[in-house]
Amino acid sequence: MSFVLEQFLLLIISFAANALSAFAGGGAGLLQLPALIFLGLPFSVALATHKLATVALGIGASLRHRREQNLELRFIVLLIFAGVPGVLLGTQVVMFIPDRAGALALGILTMGLGIYSFIQPSLGQEHCPQHVDRRGILLGGGVLFAIGLLNGSLTSGSGLFVTLWLVKWFGFDYKRAVAHTLVLVGLFWNSTGALALGFQGLIKWEWIPVLILGSLLGGYVGAHWSIVKGNRTIKIAYELLTVIVGAKLIYG
Repeated sequence: MSFVLEQFLLLIISFAANALSAFAGGGAGLLQLPALIFLGLPFSVALATHKLATVALGIGASLRHRREQNLELRFIVLLIFAGVPGVLLGTQVVMFIPDRAGALALGILTMGLGIYSFIQPSLGQEHCPQHVDRRGILLGGGVLFAIGLLNGSLTSGSGLFVTLWLVKWFGFDYKRAVAHTLVLVGLFWNSTGALALGFQGLIKWEWIPVLILGSLLGGYVGAHWSIVKGNRTIKIAYELLTVIVGAKLIYG
């Protein structure tokens, strides 16, 4: 494959994966990570490269969401301080998790998210803040730490967990939950995971610029779609994506 064709394919893959992720609230690894492996990267190199490239997803999404005032400072702080330590720990335990067992468990859980959302028609349609007292924040932060652990140790789907947790526990609507997931998970969690994994393995640096460009553009376009389409459409996209991601993880 020629260099120009390779770079073009990487741009298209990155844009599509990150636009879909920015619209539905996670799941960029569904397309991008397998594509990097298919193009010849070993798993560890593909994972580190993918995580570093998707940092631009958070940047692209934040550029679009900052005008909508969908981000709340206390939840920005919570997602950083509860999730980032989990990500760091996850990058250390990934070596001890059997690949197939981890993928199967994550696939079942991820598919369960979509099914749960589907059977709750009103879920995430209105912004109704709850569990914002000290106890609620601590419990919610504990779950975010656990999701951060998944982010660091497994390959895809953790953003989808964050989105639903913000909706279910804290009473976010889908639009607001997706905004927080994209900016905080995409920007802070993935950069932490990329740095930790980068020290453990190699990053395909010659692919990074075009992957970042696709991630940046895809993040902006997907965030725009999520803003203009509304909670009902985002909910449907979220449910479809979680079922697809879950099925892919279960069946390989």
